[in-house]
Amino acid sequence: MAVTAMKGNRIALEYSFRSEDNQLVNSNVGKPPLTYTQGAHEVIPGLESAVEGMMVGETKHVVVHPVDGFGPHDPHAVQEVDRHKLPNDIQLGAQLRLQDKNGQEFRPMVVQMRDHTVLLDFNHPLAGKTLFFDLKVVGID
Repeated sequence: MAVTAMKGNRIALEYSFRSEDNQLVNSNVGKPPLTYTQGAHEVIPGLESAVEGMMVGETKHVVVHPVDGFGPHDPHAVQEVDRHKLPNDIQLGAQLRLQDKNGQEFRPMVVQMRDHTVLLDFNHPLAGKTLFFDLKVVGID
């Protein structure tokens, strides 16, 4: 009897995914597979949902909409920050590594620079994007 991917299984997955403009965003083809526990919310919901019921060796093309991917783009996650609170060498388009007073790390993107302030986007870089995955299950434990 063939084993199918279901909640609790360790899944080994080969993937490639492209953005809405057909640009390759990421791929592990020819590299070690992505491994995760099905149903444990370790990967985006659209990916987990697509893999459910697949068998080893099975391939699938999947469209993941923002709500099942990295979420919608939240305009409230774009914040204006005083420039003097940030490193002097920041540049437009840079992804910063910041920590709050509790040690939690954030990786906002510099989206606009003004005279005395900077706009930082705290959304995931793929928030609001539809993603196109090519998947292959390479192992199920």
